[in-house]
Amino acid sequence: MSPWSYVKHFRLLYNHSANTHVPRIVTTTALAAGVLKKVTPRPSAICPVHLLIAIVLLTITATIYYALRRKTVYLVDYACFRPSFNLRCTKATFLEHAHLSSLLDYSTVNFIETILKRSGMSDETYVPPMLHYIEPYCGLYEARTEAALVVFSVTDDLFAKTCISHDAIGVLITTSSIFCPIPSIADVIVNRYKLRDDLRVMNLSGMACSASVTAVGLATKMLQVMPWGSHALIVSTETLGSGHYQGNTRSMQLPNILFRMGGVAKLLSTSRSMARFQLAHVTRIITAANNSAYRCAYLEEDEKGILGTRLTKDLMIVAGDALKDNLIASGPLVLPTSELIKYFLFGIVEKVLYWRKIRPYIPNFCVAFEHICIHVGGPAVISSIQRGLNLSDKHVEPSRMTLYRFGNQSAASVWYELAYIDAKGLMNKGDRVWMIRFGAGYECNTASWMCIQPSSCVDGPWANCINCYPMDIH
Repeated sequence: MSPWSYVKHFRLLYNHSANTHVPRIVTTTALAAGVLKKVTPRPSAICPVHLLIAIVLLTITATIYYALRRKTVYLVDYACFRPSFNLRCTKATFLEHAHLSSLLDYSTVNFIETILKRSGMSDETYVPPMLHYIEPYCGLYEARTEAALVVFSVTDDLFAKTCISHDAIGVLITTSSIFCPIPSIADVIVNRYKLRDDLRVMNLSGMACSASVTAVGLATKMLQVMPWGSHALIVSTETLGSGHYQGNTRSMQLPNILFRMGGVAKLLSTSRSMARFQLAHVTRIITAANNSAYRCAYLEEDEKGILGTRLTKDLMIVAGDALKDNLIASGPLVLPTSELIKYFLFGIVEKVLYWRKIRPYIPNFCVAFEHICIHVGGPAVISSIQRGLNLSDKHVEPSRMTLYRFGNQSAASVWYELAYIDAKGLMNKGDRVWMIRFGAGYECNTASWMCIQPSSCVDGPWANCINCYPMDIH
């Protein structure tokens, strides 16, 4: 990463501030001062009318400033899906079903066994009902049933936790990558909870694991143009049945092995009342212009016409490049000045002493965040990010434990990691949280939050097992 990249972002950040906030403050202040100068007489001649004019002008100035400034967005609360015990799928059961399947050949079964051993998952993960059959079948009815099971459960839990009226919801965003029924999942929620008819509704698909953070960014933009105190409901899930691959192409079997059942509902608002977190920044990087990145996670048919999602060998390289781009964009926004200066100086030294191999300076993101929720794509992904960012084992503990206990739950995974931090009682007021997500396209999205109110009770997905963690999974 070139030091001149940071110069560019410093310039963009300065120009943005100079072009937006400074003119507003200067203009309104100068206007008020100029008018006051005209109408305010000498102290000896001050009368109630002059005081009234001054108060009115100050009120107008304050109103204009608050109307033009960017609204702060808060996370009121969130709720993660808690599967019932009968949906548990052990690795032995998963492998036995592969052995008994007439659709899979011997080499594919061996491949599944190898990946399961390296997956970093326990025997406590969950899959939907149709995948408990030896020859899974997922039609439209089964897919709708799976989606409803997760979506209604997390939405019910969130409404119960926040005690918010259904009529208070002004924005509804749902995310589901593969399963996109008609009517949409968002419309299903509107029908179930009888939400108001002027609701702003969106349904995101095809974004895979990055969709949840993408939805947060979209909801934030929408809340900026809505009245103060508006609420946005975001529901994210992934239906495994509709994306289940039944062929023998190894790169298309990986999603079957690694992904598990999960979902999350989040409530955002521009009102601080009852909020638990304040949103600081959302940074989204899209590399779909690059063909290698565009096709590294691709839904297609194999040579026998069987539909599935292919994960290519370029995935880790593409993810690393996307993360670098995201850090360049988000670094100036989240890192303290001392770290930015160190990085800038190291970049200059590297340029000046170009004939010597100087190891590039990696900013210490641990000074910017107390908690980091990493994409749970697998042990290799977590370890790679840990080494690249010089993170401690404590920083990656929520990610490893979430992968071990629940598997990769696509867009919902980082919220299970946040629930782990809450359940362990590690979240304190003022703590900063960093979420890192990757997704198809290829995308790398990050979101940073600041805790306003720690959780007062453990009632999430970790409620009945948190005392068993962390575990030694090596």
